[in-house]
Amino acid sequence: MHEANLSHLGYQAEILSRELRDRLNLRFTALEMLSSQLTNVSGEDVSLLLQKNPSLLAYFEGIVISNADGELIADLPEVPGRVGFDISDTEYFGMVSSTPWPYVSRPFFGRTSYQPLVMLLVPRLTAQGEFGGVIGGLLNFAHGQFFSSISSLTFEHSGHVAIFTSAGEPLFVPGSISRLVGSLQHLDPPAFQLALDGWQGETSHKLDGEDVLVGYRQVWEADWVVAMIMPRESMLAPFESFLERLWWTWLVVVLVLLFVIRWLVGHQLKPLHRLERQIGEIGSGARHQLALSTGLRELAQISEAFNGLEKERKNALQHSKQREAFLDAVLGSTPVGMFVADQKGDLIYLNPALTAMLRLLPDASTHDLWQRIHVDDRKDAHDMWLHAMNQGREFLRQLRMRDDRGTLLWVEIHASRVQGDGGSLGVVGTIKDITERQHQEALQRWEAEHDPLTGLLNRRGFHRRLEDAMADFSKLGTPAAVILFDLDHFKPVNDEGGHALGDELLRRVAQVLVWEVRRSDHIARQGGDEFGLLLPSCTLSQAVTIAESLCVAISQVSVSHEGKEYFVTASMGLTALREGDESLDSILARADAASYDAKKQGRNKVVVDGSDASHARRSSSTGNSPGGSTDRDGER
Repeated sequence: MHEANLSHLGYQAEILSRELRDRLNLRFTALEMLSSQLTNVSGEDVSLLLQKNPSLLAYFEGIVISNADGELIADLPEVPGRVGFDISDTEYFGMVSSTPWPYVSRPFFGRTSYQPLVMLLVPRLTAQGEFGGVIGGLLNFAHGQFFSSISSLTFEHSGHVAIFTSAGEPLFVPGSISRLVGSLQHLDPPAFQLALDGWQGETSHKLDGEDVLVGYRQVWEADWVVAMIMPRESMLAPFESFLERLWWTWLVVVLVLLFVIRWLVGHQLKPLHRLERQIGEIGSGARHQLALSTGLRELAQISEAFNGLEKERKNALQHSKQREAFLDAVLGSTPVGMFVADQKGDLIYLNPALTAMLRLLPDASTHDLWQRIHVDDRKDAHDMWLHAMNQGREFLRQLRMRDDRGTLLWVEIHASRVQGDGGSLGVVGTIKDITERQHQEALQRWEAEHDPLTGLLNRRGFHRRLEDAMADFSKLGTPAAVILFDLDHFKPVNDEGGHALGDELLRRVAQVLVWEVRRSDHIARQGGDEFGLLLPSCTLSQAVTIAESLCVAISQVSVSHEGKEYFVTASMGLTALREGDESLDSILARADAASYDAKKQGRNKVVVDGSDASHARRSSSTGNSPGGSTDRDGER
């Protein structure tokens, strides 16, 4: 029973976590739609447009919009004093301003409402794709509808759900289990710590002398941990309910048996005068079988033979109905979209999951389904479908479809023929929504090659693009230049202002680099304060000009701490791809050596690798270094 309870608890926890993810994604979609409407809107028009979207309050307790400097410029509903607040010093503004994806803030108290809140945020971009501020949706986790309805999402353990942040902060704790949650935080069992680190599963705890089962699930989109808690009395409730139902079942069975026995005894006494009447009733359809109780051998044999044939017929009919009902139930209850087609491939059935996914009518035609396929995928899919039907092969393809609102979905269609004794009976297929999987795979590919702090390429992504440039140079002779540099005088920023100040400076330098170079260039933060640039289709002399402009731009970047302003410069080493380059290491070593020479020559310089100097006889300086003259290792 313990294992069954764990399995049941895990199933409910999984349902709840999925529902929370769906609710968050729905709200993020609403914010992103609002962000797209604000692309070319500024000034007072932002507030006017926001007031025209009161439907957003069905998802949030409030909406706020800031400009790129972190000043709130509009809110819904309007709260006196909220417009004009500066949120640039908050963790959520810093996170969204430096990363391109949606974000869920940590819990905080509203400065004007004094309510416990979390905020769902998406970046607001300008028409040029630059950061223009944030759009945030407020959720009140003490009294808001989003959290107050969580308990209703479980089957029978109402109120036995708690939500924590990954840092262990309680976000939602119903009063019925506040004592257990407080004890869980106080005892801090290993499984609870594992769940905060990302583990999912079911386990048991002993809290205040009481045995409880706990199922942990992750809500990755918000960095939340869902804990579903089942106390001992809840564990035994299903078993006690089963015993109660079992007692009543036996009572009903005994009463039915008594009635049947009495009926049989009564009929054994009067077999002859009922025989003729029962045969007549069977002939008219009013009766399905003979019900004779007699000691006469001949009558008993007739009755048994007749009833045997009738029973076989009814069993066959019942079995057919049961199989049909079972199939209807399976197709109707499965969460996967399913369809059935005839031998020609024309639709004859769509299950509810499929009609809900694509927002089709239950009697939708084959033409309706094909029209939902993206126009760029439709012809290839149709040709493959006809080929699969003609050859009797399976049809398996991933393609794009649209629902009735035009929303684009990625789906996977898998169909195969059903064979019977007389040949093909038709086609059965599934249509799965893999949109989230496609987006997740794209995000994972992006994260694998990008630096989370600055959004630039990481070392791995930089090396891959450099390998592509080497291949183009080898095959087509396409020139390319490589710049490596680290920041002069960066160490005092970390030592005096802390790593948070250093991170902010790195983000600002990264943003300046993005502004200054071409869209086709590749920028990377390779670690610490080390940066690299790959300039495809760029000659050495052009690269020197670009590097000099970057030196000037970087020297103008600053951060402040306790009244002191910090500046940095860059010592840049420059090289170009050339004949004989067989590895990345040789190219990077030349650029790194040139960067080291720039350090020795006084910093804030662009130095071309000596072996490339014959192609670009120049070494440029953009100004004196504002810091001291410590060696390169000291600058780290």
